[in-house]
Amino acid sequence: MNSTNMLDHDVVSKQQWLETHQAFLAEEKELTKRSDELARRRLALPWTRVEKEYVFAGPQGKASLGDLFAGRSQLAVYHFMFAPGWNEGCPSCSFVTDHFDRILEHLHARDVTLVLVSRAPLEKLMPFQQRLGWRIPWFSSGGCDFNHDFRVSFRQEEVASGAKTYNLDTMSPYDIENPGLSFFYKDAGGSVLHTYSTYARGLDAVMGTYAILDRAPKGRDEANLSSPMAWVRYHDCYAPTPAVAKSCCHNQAAH
Repeated sequence: MNSTNMLDHDVVSKQQWLETHQAFLAEEKELTKRSDELARRRLALPWTRVEKEYVFAGPQGKASLGDLFAGRSQLAVYHFMFAPGWNEGCPSCSFVTDHFDRILEHLHARDVTLVLVSRAPLEKLMPFQQRLGWRIPWFSSGGCDFNHDFRVSFRQEEVASGAKTYNLDTMSPYDIENPGLSFFYKDAGGSVLHTYSTYARGLDAVMGTYAILDRAPKGRDEANLSSPMAWVRYHDCYAPTPAVAKSCCHNQAAH
C-alpha cells in the first residue's frame, strides 16, 4: 500500500480497489433504499391549508399565491435571499438557482411549477435575473408577510434573540434572510395547501454540483474556508485568479 500522491492517499492494487469499492457500494445501496423509504414517508406527511391571502408583485402585475401555480396543481417556491436593501441576490442562492433553470420543462411535464420569491422589489430582481440569464418566474413578496410567515425572513431583533425560529423551529436563523424550498398543492376547489418545506442543509439534495464534488477526489474541499460555500461566485464572475473573482462578486449592500 502506497501513500505517494498529492492527497497523501492510499494507492492499492486493482483487485484491492475493486474489493474495497464493492464493500462501499453495498453501503451506498443501503443509503439509497433508506432514501427511497424517506421519500415515501415524505409523501405521506400531513398538509395544512394556507388561510392567509398573499399578494406578490410579478412581471405581469399583482399575483396571489394561487396565481403562482400557473395552471398546474403543484408549486415549488424557492425562497431566494434578496433583501430590499441589497444590490444583488445572494451568491449561494444564485448557485442553487443555476441548478433549477434548465429543468423547468421537465417539472412542467410532471405538473409542477417552480418560482423564485424574494423580498426585494421587482426593479432589483428583474435586472439581476436578466444578467444571469434565468428563465424561472420571479416574484417579489416585499408587500406581504409571506417570507416571515414561512420562516425565511426575520427582523433584526429576532435574529439577535437567538431564538430557534428557522428550519422548522430547530435552529436560530443565520441572518435576516435565509434559504428554503416550500411546496404547495392546489385542489380542485382552488384551495392552497402547504405540503412540505426544507431549509439549510436540506437544500443539498437539489444542488447537482455538490453531488459531483462529493464523488470527486478532493470532495467539496471546503474545510479550510471561512464558511462552507465561501468559494461560490455568480456564474458570470468566475475568473482565473481568486482576486479577480472576489472583486467581481461581492457588491451587495448590507450583506
